[in-house]
Amino acid sequence: MADLLYLRHSTDKQTDARQRHALATLLAAGAPAYEDPATSSRVLSVHRAGFKQLLDEAAVGDTIRIADAARLFRSVADIIALRPVLIRRGLHLRVESGLLSGIDLASDDPGTKMMVSVLAAVLEFQRDMISENTREGVAAAEAAGKTLGRPSALDADQVVELVEAYRGGAAVKALARQYGIDPKTVRRVLDDAGAREVPDDLSSLVDGEDQDNVADDGPAVAADPVAVVDVPGLVAEHLVDVADDAVRQALAAGQTIRRGQGYSVRVTAPVSVHAAMIEHSATALMQSPAGRKAHRIHSDRVTSVRITP
Repeated sequence: MADLLYLRHSTDKQTDARQRHALATLLAAGAPAYEDPATSSRVLSVHRAGFKQLLDEAAVGDTIRIADAARLFRSVADIIALRPVLIRRGLHLRVESGLLSGIDLASDDPGTKMMVSVLAAVLEFQRDMISENTREGVAAAEAAGKTLGRPSALDADQVVELVEAYRGGAAVKALARQYGIDPKTVRRVLDDAGAREVPDDLSSLVDGEDQDNVADDGPAVAADPVAVVDVPGLVAEHLVDVADDAVRQALAAGQTIRRGQGYSVRVTAPVSVHAAMIEHSATALMQSPAGRKAHRIHSDRVTSVRITP
């Protein structure tokens, strides 16, 4: 019977330092650690890549140890989905710090079941209050005329000029060089202005040309050519159970690439499949800031893909 450690933090700007401190003795003893970096608590634990790997490698009698309950679940729905999985597999779940330390949260007795359900409700309420306070704070700041977020790379006049130049046929990379900014910034400005949309037919992308400025007389490409795109981990998680067989198969055959505290799945598939991924994941991802960011990154990668005829 072994100890298995689980760590999770919600965004790229957060770290797991506090969790590692709480689990320091176990880490020093060589207990394996499974991580879900930059993963929202709104993603059910049983759908997270790191936790699924932990479950795959756990044996009957093993104990999952977490720094605090919110690392693993923060909603009633999550714990309702999680507990039966742990009980069926004969696993234990213990929190290393706080009032719940020393209690097996995967125990099947009625008292533990009631206590864990109450705890999940409290954590869910806490998460909702944080979201509500954030929205109210943003609204108050906007009402006071404050500019939120990081400073813009372009002023209002430059944004107008850039959008007009793009609509006049200027390429994204050319605009980036002109204004001394990254092409991703140009695309973000264009997206905010509604000037750039994901094309319905991505097969029009041609090797050597910016997809936003493809010549009509460019080299011909296949009707549905194959392209390689790195799908952000959060997008991939929302596509795991999608009804589209082609999407699921493409993801299953993909290669997981670690990027700092996050990861992506390198998928080789026809451009129609990449477009379907955007369509299938868009609605769910729009529900959170992290999801919207992942959707934008994924869309940018698909629309900037290079196709070799």
